[in-house]
Amino acid sequence: MTQSEIPNQTPQAPRKPLSRSAKAALITIPAVFLVFLVFIVIALLARSGAQSEASEAVAQNRVPLVQENSRVLDDVGPEAPTLVEFLDFECEACNALHPVIEDIREQYDGKINVVVRYFPIPGHLNSMTSAVAVEAAAQQGEFEAMYRKMFATQLEWGEKQESEAPRFRGFAEELGLDMAAYDAAVADPATEARVAEDFTAGQALGVQGTPTFFIDGELVTPTQVSDLTDALDGALAARE
Repeated sequence: MTQSEIPNQTPQAPRKPLSRSAKAALITIPAVFLVFLVFIVIALLARSGAQSEASEAVAQNRVPLVQENSRVLDDVGPEAPTLVEFLDFECEACNALHPVIEDIREQYDGKINVVVRYFPIPGHLNSMTSAVAVEAAAQQGEFEAMYRKMFATQLEWGEKQESEAPRFRGFAEELGLDMAAYDAAVADPATEARVAEDFTAGQALGVQGTPTFFIDGELVTPTQVSDLTDALDGALAARE
């Protein structure tokens, strides 16, 4: 995968095998071509529908993209464009894209706001566990440090079939956190509720997988890095 490619991870449902009659219908080239076109149309309509739904929800302020308790990586101020990413720390696509986001933060340093919202995919055993650990660290002012730690080590703990909470606690110790406060935050149902709050907001905005991006309230579905930078350049130009 090249850096310019945007990965995406979405929970997948098992596919049903084709029936004998369906297989026969796909033998001819015209039939294959027709099916291909149908899938393209469905995908485009779904994408368009999700964008419209998200834009409407944001425009009517039904679902705020950035809340007072949202976790912020870069804060330039309300006059600057805002990039919001819904992510899952166990998502391989988010991890693969992390260096790209860091490059964008450097490229647009002092020009854009960057906000992270939790979207732990239920199919990942440690998605919620890692998000709770990051949120617990955030309560001590160490959101970005734990955020970076999760992605730097994801290959060590991702897709494990047992809880990685002890490993995450070790990260907190390495960061020099107050461990009594960290343990209390992890055990507090309010911390998980805070993570779930982002997840619920994402669902209301049409987020179906991770990573998902919004720039100034508009859902951006990039297929390459330039889709993000072009959208940011457009948002900046609109303010000139």
